[in-house]
Amino acid sequence: MPESRSEQGSQAAVAHYVASLSSDLASLARRSGLETLGYLLEMVRLEAETLTRHNGNGNGRRG
Repeated sequence: MPESRSEQGSQAAVAHYVASLSSDLASLARRSGLETLGYLLEMVRLEAETLTRHNGNGNGRRG
């Protein structure tokens, strides 16, 4: 079922928020010596940014 414009906007907003929050958390983790956790949170940030871009230009689904 196709997503409505408001659902896409909402998903983009959530993805943007997750990207921002995970970036802050990754920095905090790395400053505390939690390198693996920092790395994983950085991967979350990258995925969230990808979804933000896709939701702005399409349906947000990959593949």
